[in-house]
Amino acid sequence: MDQEIEDIQTQSEVQDEILVAALKLFAAKGYFNTSLIDIKEAVGLKTTGTIYQHFKTKQRIATQLHADIFDSLSVSIDDIKRTNEKPSEQLRGIVDLLFKLTDEAPDVLRFLLILNVKEFLPEAKPLHESAPFKKIINIIEAGIKAGEIRNISPQLGYAEFFGIIDNTLRLTLTGFFDKKADFYQAQAWLAAWNAIAKK
Repeated sequence: MDQEIEDIQTQSEVQDEILVAALKLFAAKGYFNTSLIDIKEAVGLKTTGTIYQHFKTKQRIATQLHADIFDSLSVSIDDIKRTNEKPSEQLRGIVDLLFKLTDEAPDVLRFLLILNVKEFLPEAKPLHESAPFKKIINIIEAGIKAGEIRNISPQLGYAEFFGIIDNTLRLTLTGFFDKKADFYQAQAWLAAWNAIAKK
């Protein structure tokens, strides 16, 4: 029984290592320029057969990464909503999270914001239709109802607010800005909030 549990844990660890290696490679080289052999070598596996034991195709790896990232982001947004009452505070918490991820887990944000996921995951929903970002639109809607955000359509509020945040993060990730995301965070937040705040 103990051996069975250990084998399951080992398999789970290998699967996680494959996902981490694939994420780094996809973020650095792009999906189409990354082969299963690249992933095998990055993990330190003897053969690509071990990858096939966990994922039948490279696309399945990308699908799992996509699902994991969006699930994690969704849980984080729920946590932020639970610990912050006002919509403005919730938006601030989400911005803090995204800037922190840009500095501490840039591969995750590159996968989300830089890679054209539709090219290799054609069934994937656009970013603004994903569960985490629908939650953000709901926060903006709540902010309009609470009188914190001016009376505009929540989708337009999302576009105006996250247009600024998204561009700042993209320009940081692509090296256009020469400092870490944290350096630009306060200015980006202020510009984004002023774009939608009720005056």
